[in-house]
Amino acid sequence: MRFQHEHLATPSLFEPVCVGALDLANRIVMAPLTRDRAGPGLVPGTLAAEYYAQRATAGLIISEATQVSAQAQGYSDTPGCYSDAQVAGWRKVTEAVHAAGGKIIVQLWHTGRVSHVSFQPGGAAPVAPSAIRAKTKTFVASEGFVDTSMPRALMLDEIPGIIADFRFAAGRAIEAGFDGVELHGAHGYLLDAFLRDGSNQRTDIYGGSIANRARLLVEVATAVAAEIGADRLGVRLSPVSPVNDAHDSDPQALFNHVVDGLNPLGLAFLHIVEGATGAARDNLPFDYAALHARFDGRWMVNNGYDRSMAIDAIASHRADLVSFGRAYISNPDLVARLRADRPFAPLMAPETLYGGGAHGYTDYPTLTPEAEDSPTESKAA
Repeated sequence: MRFQHEHLATPSLFEPVCVGALDLANRIVMAPLTRDRAGPGLVPGTLAAEYYAQRATAGLIISEATQVSAQAQGYSDTPGCYSDAQVAGWRKVTEAVHAAGGKIIVQLWHTGRVSHVSFQPGGAAPVAPSAIRAKTKTFVASEGFVDTSMPRALMLDEIPGIIADFRFAAGRAIEAGFDGVELHGAHGYLLDAFLRDGSNQRTDIYGGSIANRARLLVEVATAVAAEIGADRLGVRLSPVSPVNDAHDSDPQALFNHVVDGLNPLGLAFLHIVEGATGAARDNLPFDYAALHARFDGRWMVNNGYDRSMAIDAIASHRADLVSFGRAYISNPDLVARLRADRPFAPLMAPETLYGGGAHGYTDYPTLTPEAEDSPTESKAA
């Protein structure tokens, strides 16, 4: 395995780390967080630049999930990374983060069946591995949370176009100044839906066996690695999270195979959601250590980590990086709070999470210099 020399010492959550081509100031990562605030043309605006720059002390920022094409959209006001205007908008974001001393990569997604006809070009049905409706909801600005629409199965000759969309958007992301790309292979969206036998009932080369179901994710990762370099690429996986009606009859065998397929590409990292996203970490049995042992790159963990858990995960070599989700919404200075062992600021009203303006987005408080220098015994989650 790579990085064996690091096992001679006890690493710290707050120490620098090399992740592929990226040298990070610490091992604390801002997880991707959908905020539904893109402007006309699904372009990130000036508020997005301020929001991300406020959080630039993270060792790495992973942007909110970002569409690879118009067809890939599944929620209101989520940004894209395929048009000139979107690239220009993102360039302002990346420049702001870099000016503040941070590193930022973009998470690219295709929402697949977790979508609604109102987002699809021409009001078409969303696409999926199979014509199986997701038992979940999506967010439509004019209506709130609504049931997803019935999808249609992608035709075999359409799949190369999906791969090309990911590759194109990844190239445009580097043009926009991003330091790299994370592929969203989790949470029931298109790449994850292809993986699972609960959503993939195809009978062609992209369905049936585990090897066939894993084919699309590996092909997308291979194409994106060829476009931007594997050392700037990571993949997010959620082996047992039931989010968006994601389920499989044998997740251990499935994800063992997925990691075996991704490892030879030389990716910078894998980003693993442990347990049920935003809920129980032990919802289903799963051997994460066995999965970790199959991968040679950096290992990032997520879901419900607090300060003590994160410190232990790094010190025990169980992970190389820890990502924090909702804590980063309300704590732009999360690194300082973790370092000084200070309480986390609470989230504002739920209606500020998705859509809106500056309130609940760029107006969260930060610690005073005095507070940063005065640790407490708090272990706020």
